[in-house]
Amino acid sequence: MSGESTRLLGRWGEALVAEYLRRRGFRLLAAGWQCRYGEIDLIAEDEQYILFTEVKLRKSAAFAPARASVDRRKQARLRTTAELYLAQFPTGRQPRFDVAEVYAPEGTATRDPEIHYIEDAF
Repeated sequence: MSGESTRLLGRWGEALVAEYLRRRGFRLLAAGWQCRYGEIDLIAEDEQYILFTEVKLRKSAAFAPARASVDRRKQARLRTTAELYLAQFPTGRQPRFDVAEVYAPEGTATRDPEIHYIEDAF
């Protein structure tokens, strides 16, 4: 799969998770927010939390669950990136780091992709 195809597939997965969050009452603040330390796939909020969500899309969990790729190093980068976001956009909400696993065996042609949403993942 080309780099462009991988990026498009990733953005599709992020759009699915953004809609998942909206249906649960969260307001999307940013998608693909970047700074010099890294990128946060989705940032959303409700009355209590500001969510920093890492989205991982896979065709299957046969090798390992998608969340396994969010290792300690990735977690540290996400925390640093979130700190910079909060410095720019202060909020009184409690930060929470979530991971969304999207399983789509046929890529964007998958009719019913599975979303496993892990709250407070790290």
